Amino acid sequence: MNLSDDVIVVDSYSTDKTLDIAKKYGARVMQHEFKNQATQFNWALDNIEIKHEWILRLDADEVITKELEKEIVETLPRVADDISGFYIKRKVYFMGRWIKHGAYYPTWILRLFRKGRARSEEREMDEHIILLQGKPANLKNDFIDENLNKLSWWIDRYNKYSTREVSALLIHNESVSEKLDGSQTERKRWLKNNFYYRTPKFLRAFLYFVYRYFIRLGFLDGREGLMFHFLQGFWYRFLIDAKMYEQEK
Repeated sequence: MNLSDDVIVVDSYSTDKTLDIAKKYGARVMQHEFKNQATQFNWALDNIEIKHEWILRLDADEVITKELEKEIVETLPRVADDISGFYIKRKVYFMGRWIKHGAYYPTWILRLFRKGRARSEEREMDEHIILLQGKPANLKNDFIDENLNKLSWWIDRYNKYSTREVSALLIHNESVSEKLDGSQTERKRWLKNNFYYRTPKFLRAFLYFVYRYFIRLGFLDGREGLMFHFLQGFWYRFLIDAKMYEQEK
């Protein structure tokens, strides 16, 4: 089953074999200088003639499951017009292991939406696609997030993420509503801004790791889970605080 006959790759002038591989499999390749994910995605929405009514956004390290593909094909022809987008569960793998615990699954992300009815909030980091009109719905099946690069690449990536997260906090340009009783995205944004970032620097990274690894059973994810929850839930958050402290100094 083929989900779409119009696959678009937005490339930021890569120097590897990305372009050759994409063209080999029939993708349309567009190039644009990368600033951040939000700007890149909105540029694509504004400047590329997209063939179909529905748009599915995927990063280079993400794939959809056969079950999700089948569900999308069966759902879209009969969806009500007031439904403008769908939240899909992200299933993250780290070093080949599904990170199932630690409050990391399921993470619901708006990735499928009608053309012209959504765009990304302009934020340096932790950006979300938001609907401009209509209502969202949920799909039952997952998409897979599994990066196959080495651990040193992952650490370098999150070091860069931490710099962008500090920039986003300083600018504080957000479009997602903060609602404790709202969607998962709205609830997380409320907790992050009204609870986490009001807890003392450095201590909050430690408490967050304890919450994920012990209270939310992250230890059940094995050795890979220990590395992931420590690096992503403690080290990364501690690094953000250190860079914020550096800015204040």
